[in-house]
Order: sequence, then C-alpha cells, then structure tokens
Amino acid sequence: MRLHPDVTMTDTDDGTVLLHGRTGRYFQLNLTGREVLHGLLGGQAPSAVATALATAHGVAAERAKDDVKAVLAQLASAELVLP
Repeated sequence: MRLHPDVTMTDTDDGTVLLHGRTGRYFQLNLTGREVLHGLLGGQAPSAVATALATAHGVAAERAKDDVKAVLAQLASAELVLP
C-alpha cells in the first residue's frame, strides 16, 4: 500500500494529518490511526498491524482487526491510499 500521489502526510503530537492536494480536503488520524497507517505503508499486512495494536494496547485481537479494517476502508474511500 502507498499514499495516493496527490496526498501529503504530516505527523503531529496527537496523530497524523493528510492533505489531498487534488480535493483540498484535510483528514486527521488519531495516534492509533497513525500506527495503522505507518504499519501499512511500511509493508505490514493488516493482520500484522492488528496483532501489534492488540499487543501494544491490550485490546482483543478481533477488536484490533476490526479497527484496522475500518481505518483502511476510510483511507481507501477518501482516495488517500492506493493498493
């Protein structure tokens, strides 16, 4: 997975901000969303990102898996990422 060519990303103290240059829309991810995005951009499979989240934050594996799927779906829907 990679960022759409029209998207720029900036990490902040409380997450990540994405700007879609073509549409002019800003998107903000919280710290967990940032972890998901960085993991996916780093080449990790969604299941590996979910496992890391579950371990780091003490949440159920199924919950972490659902959260990763939700973040990925929102990023794709907003055309912020490409497969």
